[in-house]
Amino acid sequence: MKYYIIAGEASGDLHGSNLMRSIYKEDPNADIRFWGGDLMQSVGGKLIKHYKDLAFMGFVEVVQNLGTILRNIKMCKKDICAFKPDVLIFIDYPGFNMRIAKWAKRMGIETHYYISPQIWAWKESRINDIKRDVDFMYVILPFEKDFYEQKHNFPVTFVGHPLIDAIERYRAEDHVDFKTKHNLDERPVIALLPGSRKQEISRLLNEMLSVIHHYPQYQFVIAGAPGQEAAFYESFIKDQNISFVFNETYALLNIAHAALVTSGTATLETALFSVPQVVLYKGNQISYEIAKRIIKLKYISLVNLIMDDDVVVELIQGDCNAKRIEEEFAKIIEGEKRNEILLKYKNLICNLGGQGASDYTAREIIKNHVKN
Repeated sequence: MKYYIIAGEASGDLHGSNLMRSIYKEDPNADIRFWGGDLMQSVGGKLIKHYKDLAFMGFVEVVQNLGTILRNIKMCKKDICAFKPDVLIFIDYPGFNMRIAKWAKRMGIETHYYISPQIWAWKESRINDIKRDVDFMYVILPFEKDFYEQKHNFPVTFVGHPLIDAIERYRAEDHVDFKTKHNLDERPVIALLPGSRKQEISRLLNEMLSVIHHYPQYQFVIAGAPGQEAAFYESFIKDQNISFVFNETYALLNIAHAALVTSGTATLETALFSVPQVVLYKGNQISYEIAKRIIKLKYISLVNLIMDDDVVVELIQGDCNAKRIEEEFAKIIEGEKRNEILLKYKNLICNLGGQGASDYTAREIIKNHVKN
C-alpha cells in the first residue's frame, strides 16, 4: 500500500515515526511519503517537508505567515496528486491538515486522522468538517471517545496513548550514562523543557533560567529542540553554568529530579517519566487574549486535563514570572507536594491504557482500508 502522512510538529514527528515503524511491521512493502521530521526520516520513506518550516504558533503569527502557509498547502496537494496514495494519514496539526482533508475528500482520497484535533478545547464546530472530511478517526485520550460518540454521534477508535510505547521503547534500549556523557557532576539534575518553537522558547527560557541562582545544589540542563541551532540557546545562557542537549529529552527526563516544562506534549512525557514539574505558558499578548475568550478549558496541561485535577501547577501568562516560578519550583523538589504529584502520576498512567497504540493504529488503518 501507499501511505501519505502529514505531521507538522515535533510531537507529530515522534508519533509519526512510531506509526511508520508499525506500518512497516504490518506491511513490509509499504511505500510511505510524508511531511514530518528527523525521527520519521530515520524510519524510512520519503521526507517532503520538515516540520520546522511549518510550525507557526498563535493567531498573530499565523496571520503574519499566511503566505507561506498557503504555498505549503498548494505544494502538499500537488505532491499528493503525484503520489496517488491509498490512504492519507493526518497526525494532529489541524489548521493545516483539515484544509487538506477537505480537498482530499473531494478528490476521493481515503482519509485517516490519528491524534484528533482538540475540538473539545476550542472550535467544537469543526466536528461538522470532521464528519464530512474524515473517514476514520483514531483518538488517544480516554475522554475523547465519549466526546465524539456520545456528544456528536461520530464513531472513533480509542487506541491508547502512543507516548507509553515511545517511553517503553526508550527504556528497553541500552544507553550511555547521561551524566558521564555530558560531563555532569553528582548533583541532582533539573530539566528545562522550553518548547520546540523559537517563539515559545524566546518567551519562556529566560523565565526558567531565573531560578538557577537560587539552587546551586542542583544542576540545570536544557532540552534543546530538534531543528534549533545551539547558537540560539547560547544567546540565552550567556555566562551561566548550564548545559543543553539535543535529541535527548527522554535521556534527560530519565534521570531528572524535577522539571520546568512548557505546556504541550512534554508535560505528559515528563509525567510518564515520574518527574515532578511546574507547567509554564506565555504567548503573544494579543494571541493570548483571543485564546482566553474562545478556549473553554479548566487546564492547559495534558496531565491535568486527562485527570481533571490539579495534579501539577500551571503558571500562565502574567503568573509566568520569576517570582511565581521560584515559589512553585521550591514545592516540587522536596516535601509533601512532590510526593502528592508522584502518587497522582500513577493514576494517570492507568487512565491512559496499556502499550501498543502505534501497532493497534497501523492494523486499524490497514483493516479499514481493506473494508472501505
